[in-house]
Amino acid sequence: MDSEIEVRPGFTIPARELTWRFSRSSGAGGQHVNTSDSRVELSFDVAGSPSIPATLRRRALDRLASRLVDGVLTITSSEQRSQLRNREAAAARLTDVLRRATAPPAPPRRPTKPTRGSVQRRLDGKARRGRTKRLRHSDGDD
Repeated sequence: MDSEIEVRPGFTIPARELTWRFSRSSGAGGQHVNTSDSRVELSFDVAGSPSIPATLRRRALDRLASRLVDGVLTITSSEQRSQLRNREAAAARLTDVLRRATAPPAPPRRPTKPTRGSVQRRLDGKARRGRTKRLRHSDGDD
């Protein structure tokens, strides 16, 4: 995991900008659970990283505002028993989060009118439902 992570073309995170922390995982385990530090915390300074282009940084800071602590994004992984697998999972999750956060905005929606056929089908369905409900009522002649 000492290599760089490519998020998207033109945006690669060098390994020196990543901070790894290891600790013991919680939960059930076997004999080695109390001796191995398999839980992984991967931190990346989004606000201070020189490797993020300015436009992508602004986009990421806006979209990840609720997840950042002082401009730093932290990903935790403890699903696997192996530290190596947790490192791989954390790196993959970091890539995914940053790829989504730096994606270009969706094109604006062009408003459209419903087709004449869809309007007619909706009205026919409403009329059919109304007839069904009317048939359930008694006339009160009893």
